[in-house]
Amino acid sequence: MSDDLLENYKRAYNTRVGFGKKPALVMIDFCRAYFEPDCDLYCGQPVYDAIESALRVREVARKAGVPVILTCVQYHASGVDGGRFFEKAAPLRYFVKGHPMAAWGPGLEPFEDELVIPKQYPSAFFGTSLASTLTAMGVDSVLLTGLSTSGCVRASCVDAMSHGFRTAVIADACGDRHSGPHEANLFDMNAKYADVIDEAEALAYLSGL
Repeated sequence: MSDDLLENYKRAYNTRVGFGKKPALVMIDFCRAYFEPDCDLYCGQPVYDAIESALRVREVARKAGVPVILTCVQYHASGVDGGRFFEKAAPLRYFVKGHPMAAWGPGLEPFEDELVIPKQYPSAFFGTSLASTLTAMGVDSVLLTGLSTSGCVRASCVDAMSHGFRTAVIADACGDRHSGPHEANLFDMNAKYADVIDEAEALAYLSGL
């Protein structure tokens, strides 16, 4: 980013929303497909770094009594419930129910008290019970982690904000197939929709609850 561009954005978008009083941690689509070199969705080292960060955040969140919610992408064998998204994005075929690439990524397995929300579209909120579930739990804010930054994390970020939740995106715990889309989308989310924070800030906040 050039200094001129940063200054331009700073003049227009320089607000920090801050953390809420009752957060939930959302772990978006940490699926095996992103970690397998032979898969079209393979993203390399960035996603390994992201899941390791997310697992550290999850550990502290659980100790603090913060709800942890995981999402996964899951389709009928025909893909009909994926609509135009399934038509457009060919790698979504890996998320047909039962496909090995749809399994959880390395080191991640849901605990019994963690809610798993299957979804068919990029946002964790679109067409799912996530927003109403968080509201019923009294949650006022979300911490987002997951894959990929430019896709499902961004879509979930915009919808989280639109549903009225204070939203923080943990940059270290998000990953993409290339640094360009990753950094550009973090920049834009931080400008307009959420506070983009690093793992250390997330851990400090959770530890203080």
